Parts: sequence; structure tokens; C-alpha cells
Amino acid sequence: MTRIAFDIVGFDLDGTLIDTSGDLAAAVNYAIGTLGRAPFPVEAIRPFVGKGAKVMLERALTASGGYEETELAESLPILLDYYAQNLAIHSVPYPGLIEAMDRLAEMGVKLAICTNKAERFTIPLMHQLGLSDRFASIVGGDTVGVSKPDPAPIREMIARAGGGRTVFLGDTINDIAGARNAGIPSIAVSFGFLDGPVENLEADAVIHHFDELAPLLEGWRD
Repeated sequence: MTRIAFDIVGFDLDGTLIDTSGDLAAAVNYAIGTLGRAPFPVEAIRPFVGKGAKVMLERALTASGGYEETELAESLPILLDYYAQNLAIHSVPYPGLIEAMDRLAEMGVKLAICTNKAERFTIPLMHQLGLSDRFASIVGGDTVGVSKPDPAPIREMIARAGGGRTVFLGDTINDIAGARNAGIPSIAVSFGFLDGPVENLEADAVIHHFDELAPLLEGWRD
């Protein structure tokens, strides 16, 4: 089996490993429904995702007619509680992910996660999807007290996975900047929760499907 130049392949979660848009949309729609707002289709909510639950809710409230700060403050815990109870109803791995993980595991590569999603959602979601055991470390947005693009959580992900040369995959500027700040190379995924052209992220490489990941890593040259 071909070896690659990395000991660890790290991943963002939402929009990179898992398409969580269906369950996030359901939580948003439930929360804004308590204010009498009409629900959004999943595709309309997808661009709201990527910078945390509060920003996602702010964007939804703005798009549905605006909001008062009290409405945001009251709706956010409703959204979070609903989401905590409905993490994996619609959420699925992106196409080709499982096969890519299998191939990397065969090469002796450790897999890890660094997400800005809070641990209270991250750990149960990965467990419910049956994927937790595939990862040497899982670091959430509140694990070390700061989140990406601060390099600390990515460095913690690497340390908990045993250390070694690492590449990081993500779909937002927080992911790519976080990797850069941690001094490791990055790969952007074009199928995630992008808020602009994937090229704007200025990652070291881009993939459009997980089928491309192992070949890219096999041919990686510094």
C-alpha cells in the first residue's frame, strides 16, 4: 500500500465531513417558528451555516424580516435545545467519505476532527452516526476555550492524535486560516457550506469529491 507524507489527516465537521444542513435547517425553522416566522427550505438555510449557531440564527431572522435583540436572545436556546435532541435525523457523510477514510486507514494514517461545533453536539453526533471510533481525536469549539481560526484547537487535535505531520481539510476561512496559523497545509472542499468561491479560501489544494483525497495526498509535494 502506498504511503503518504502525512501522519494525521484532520477534518472540519459541518460542511466538510458531514452534510448537517438538514438538521441545522430543522432547528432554525423550529426556532423562528416560535416567533411566527415561515420556515425556509434547506437550500435557503445552507448559506446561513458555517460561523456558528448564533450567526446562523441572526442570518435567518434577518432574512425573514429582521429582529430585535430580545428575539435573538430568546430564540437561540430554543434552537440549540431542539438541535441537541435532533442531531442526526437528516445528517449524512458526504459522498465518498467512508471509502476515503478506509483507504487512509489502510495507509496507516490517523484521522482527527477539529470543529467549531460545541462538544455537546459534536460528540453525540459522531456517536449517532457510528463514526466516533474512526478518529484518533475529536476537538470541539469549546474544548480548549478558543476556536478556529485560532491555531490552539488544531494543535490540540494533533497532540491528542499522537502528533506528527498533519494536513487539514475544511470549507470555511476559519478552517483554512486556522491551519495556516497552526503552520500546517490545508485542503478546501468545494462541496461544503461556502460563502463564496472556494478559491477565495486560498487553501494549498482543493477537492470537489472525497474520491480525490487519497490520490491528492499520495502525490503531495511540498
